[in-house]
Amino acid sequence: MFQVKLFNQKHAISLRVTLIIALLVVGILPVFIQNSVMLGTYRQNLIESRMQDIQNQCWILSNKMTRIGYLTMEPRDPLLDNEMSVKADMFNGRIVVVNRNFRIISDTFSLSVGKLNISEEVLRCFDGENSSKYNTDKHYSALTIPIYSNSQEKEIAGVMIVTASTEDLLNRISMVSDKGSFLQLMIFSVLAIVVVFLAKLLMKPFRELQRTLNRAAEGDMDENISPYAYKETILITETINLTLKKLKAVDQSREEFVSNVSHELKTPITSIRVLADSLIGMEDVPADLYREFLSDISDEIERENKIIDDLLSLVRMDKTAGGNLNIAQVNINGLMELILKRLRPIAGKRNVELTFESIREVTADVDEMKLSLALSNLVENAIKYNVEGGWVRVTLDADHKFFYVKVADSGIGISEEFQEHVFERFYRVDKARSRETGGTGLGLSITKKIVLMHQGALKLQSKEGEGATFTVRIPLTYIS
Repeated sequence: MFQVKLFNQKHAISLRVTLIIALLVVGILPVFIQNSVMLGTYRQNLIESRMQDIQNQCWILSNKMTRIGYLTMEPRDPLLDNEMSVKADMFNGRIVVVNRNFRIISDTFSLSVGKLNISEEVLRCFDGENSSKYNTDKHYSALTIPIYSNSQEKEIAGVMIVTASTEDLLNRISMVSDKGSFLQLMIFSVLAIVVVFLAKLLMKPFRELQRTLNRAAEGDMDENISPYAYKETILITETINLTLKKLKAVDQSREEFVSNVSHELKTPITSIRVLADSLIGMEDVPADLYREFLSDISDEIERENKIIDDLLSLVRMDKTAGGNLNIAQVNINGLMELILKRLRPIAGKRNVELTFESIREVTADVDEMKLSLALSNLVENAIKYNVEGGWVRVTLDADHKFFYVKVADSGIGISEEFQEHVFERFYRVDKARSRETGGTGLGLSITKKIVLMHQGALKLQSKEGEGATFTVRIPLTYIS
């Protein structure tokens, strides 16, 4: 298990690193996308603009050729040939003129004059379909422009084929891209600094949380976590503070429990020792006094034994936590009548009226022995902590899911400030009265534990001087 934990810690990703990466990706990704889109759009616009410019310039040349009858004149007009060469150089390209017989009559490169050109683009242009293409692999554009005759019919007498390189445009785009990359690098650097700072700021509450939890792990649970101005961290710190508060309460309860156990176990032993020392120190002890002292010693031993039995019961229930219940169908009406029959002599000694009201027959899945102990504790407490001539009323009722046992009395009652503590181990509202009644201070703790093991609930309603009412609610069908 320890090796697995070390492995998990070794391969765990830091939240701070994850946060930095996430913020960098979120921050820089739009910049890269925008740069790519802008460069692509800029490139497309430049090429389209270049092709449109070439087309316009070549239409002007075509119109001039039509006006002077360039295709049929001999020799060719040197000024127009020179203008074609200038245009071709300006576009870093080549201009070729093909006549109606598909023969090349002019070439700015002077390589193909007199040769035939019967390409698909030329044929389409003679049919009146101009073409304009861009070769992305070799980075050049190709256009065909018709040349009309200067007759009235305006027939297509020739075709001007124009090819233009876009290398200069690509170089320009490359320069822009280099500047954009430098700008991206600058943005990334600034963004990285900002992100690291933000990550450090955002992680501050978690570092504080870790520091406080480390101190709590070392035993210092008195320091609360200060909430920060984030809703999530406030919720986390509130939860952690509540957990620490409960842990402190548990630790304090454990210390009080150990102290109470020591005190409760020591008190009968002290009494036994005092009685025994008294007997040893007296000479010629009368038999009646001797028997009285031994009777007191026996009572203290019985009291010690009851405390130990109750403690063992609690420990066993803490260990099993509901896993050791002997569940069976039990008639709760009969169980209550049996409990009250055993407790009527105690009620009779205190002149307390004990009554039982059964609203309906109830059968439930319970552990009969443990539930009998829990209900007996409630009724016995109602009798012991009652006034002379008082009453105890036990009511049994049920609905389609639960059965309810209500134990009401006319006793001394419990003040509201003590009600949340009465189920704690060894807690006594009136310690002097508890000594007189012989209680161990564990009865209600055992009762609540048993009720919770049955997945039930135990509630208390009381006012000081007006008695108390304990209500037990337990499911009719036990589900583990």
